[in-house]
Amino acid sequence: MKNSEALGIRPARNGTNRFGRQAIIDVIEQLSSPESYKVLSHRSNHDMPMPSVQTLSDIMDSLRSILFPGYFGMAELQVETMRYHVGSTLDSVFRRLSEQILRGMWFRETDCRNASESYCAERSQLLTSQFIQSLPNIRRLLSTDVQAAFEGDPAVDNKGEIIFCYPSIRALTNYRVAHELYRLGIPMIPRIITEIAHSETGIDIHPGAEIGEYFFMDHGTGIVIGETSIIGNHVRIYQGVTLGAKSFPLDDNGFPIKKISRHPIVEDDVTIYSGATILGRIVIGRGSEIGGNVWVDHDVQPGSKIVQGKAEETIFRGGGEGI
Repeated sequence: MKNSEALGIRPARNGTNRFGRQAIIDVIEQLSSPESYKVLSHRSNHDMPMPSVQTLSDIMDSLRSILFPGYFGMAELQVETMRYHVGSTLDSVFRRLSEQILRGMWFRETDCRNASESYCAERSQLLTSQFIQSLPNIRRLLSTDVQAAFEGDPAVDNKGEIIFCYPSIRALTNYRVAHELYRLGIPMIPRIITEIAHSETGIDIHPGAEIGEYFFMDHGTGIVIGETSIIGNHVRIYQGVTLGAKSFPLDDNGFPIKKISRHPIVEDDVTIYSGATILGRIVIGRGSEIGGNVWVDHDVQPGSKIVQGKAEETIFRGGGEGI
């Protein structure tokens, strides 16, 4: 029998059940067996920690305070101190984000396997700088998303309510940040950022999806937008909509082939109502309407309207009709 103290178990106190202690020792042995965790474990060949979900969440909070001044963070909106607020926040974001990008590069290892640690550190700082340069355009895109929500939702009285309360804008902020990082070829970090929003809002947007201007997700819960989806301008979708893959080819080893176009293209001015499922590399033509709870796996011509068949109402009186 293994010595319990050697396994990290404290000495038994009065009343401790020896059978319970033995059960713990047995479980320790099972969970410590390399065969049991070989698929689920990560062991790096260096001292670099893994990316931190909490730090990336804090970074997103800092970016929100810059992208939406006065709504988030501790700083009140004052024109006189705006440069100081933006400068100090970006300085902090640069240091923290470059560290997380470096961790992501080391985590995947193929990014840094044949390079020196100093090269990878410089590379992560360059990528962070390139990302920061995209922030003015990210803010511009988010301003169009806020405008689309304001124009498309009669239940809202002002844009501040949209910025502060709507899950659509929270998820889109994370997505638009993550998409820029994804475009730069940064591993791991973009997906963590969109999954943070997924956990917070129930909206699942892959950072690889391409989404145009004036995009509005009404209510939002349960929306899924796949990696290779392309969404045009002035598109509105409702809760429970899926833009997914119908099928995907396998390689010689039976694994899905990566990075192929397998999700829908949604052109400009399309509305997709709640619960619709749109699958495969199909095109939803400009100006179309897709009704609720429909299944679409074929191209839809511009200006089309796809709806369910009408429900049939039958009245039974005393069992005399239809029985």
